[in-house]
Amino acid sequence: MTDLDQLTQSLARNLKRWRGERGFTLDTLAARAGVSRGMIIQIEQARTNPSVGTTVKLADALGVSITTLLDYDQDSPVRLVPADQAVRMWSTEAGSATTLLVGTEARGPLELWSWRLMPGDGSRSDPHPEGTVELLHVTTGTLTLVVADTPYTVSAGTSATFEAHHAHAYRNEGTEPVELTMAVSIPPVR
Repeated sequence: MTDLDQLTQSLARNLKRWRGERGFTLDTLAARAGVSRGMIIQIEQARTNPSVGTTVKLADALGVSITTLLDYDQDSPVRLVPADQAVRMWSTEAGSATTLLVGTEARGPLELWSWRLMPGDGSRSDPHPEGTVELLHVTTGTLTLVVADTPYTVSAGTSATFEAHHAHAYRNEGTEPVELTMAVSIPPVR
């Protein structure tokens, strides 16, 4: 079984589990997430690999982290995530990438990310649920953070936090790679 097959199976199993725990029908989850009922069925039957955006929408609608939806093993009180098991969520031919390092469900989902943006690359994000907060620390380069259509310059050594229920984007408008670490805190589903 390839890593992608294992990821597809884990997502199918975990999506069914969390939908059941929340008491959501397929139609309820589809409406909450803005994802078609057919797509959810395909994911739960491990017949497709959804986009990062679809996975984020489903996690947000369920009030869990992406890590929880993609996690292979959730039985131990301590979870070590070796580098080769961190989840690469997206990458570009230029070398930009995001990697979900680890996450937890304690008091609402909390995720830790590693980002690398090559010059000229960027990533947009739809608004997350009200109460979602992102914290980031740039270690290399200069990041252009855009929140609610307002750009902010975040240079190496600088940290930032913002309410992520606004549309936001991360861009590298410079000439050197941007590296940053980000934490995302998502409110629990009520």
